[in-house]
Amino acid sequence: MIDFKNIILACSLVFVLSTASAQVKLGDTFPNITLENNNNVKVNLESFKGKTVLVDFWASWCGPCRLANRKLVKVYETYKDQSFEIVGISLDTDKTKWINAIAKDKMKHQQLIDSKGFDAASAVTFGVEELPAAYLFNNEGILIAINPTEEEIIAQINK
Repeated sequence: MIDFKNIILACSLVFVLSTASAQVKLGDTFPNITLENNNNVKVNLESFKGKTVLVDFWASWCGPCRLANRKLVKVYETYKDQSFEIVGISLDTDKTKWINAIAKDKMKHQQLIDSKGFDAASAVTFGVEELPAAYLFNNEGILIAINPTEEEIIAQINK
């Protein structure tokens, strides 16, 4: 007779272990993630290799994210010509609210959406548990900081 409890327990263990290993860690390279941008074009994160990249998870409904956007807009305007890119990944489930927030916050940097909220594949891959969440990659595509300060970002750009 099949013991369903043991099968469920084994499947749960496999799921937990596979999810835990999927989260990016310091020293990892860009995950192979392709998402649609606000111009309906598919963009792969790996395409930014060669630049210092800040991957910024946010959402239109997140007050702290919207405040952080103000600073990110200024940092991007100052450093965009120095091989620096910000890739915003929204966890919004409503594309219209996302598009309106991009316009209202005057964000000119790359904007992508993964519209399944915290269950989105990109959020799971990065291990996003709260917003905003940011990941700094060097020009070789290697994760060097999680939730870096503005000073850490600028120091990496200037290397």
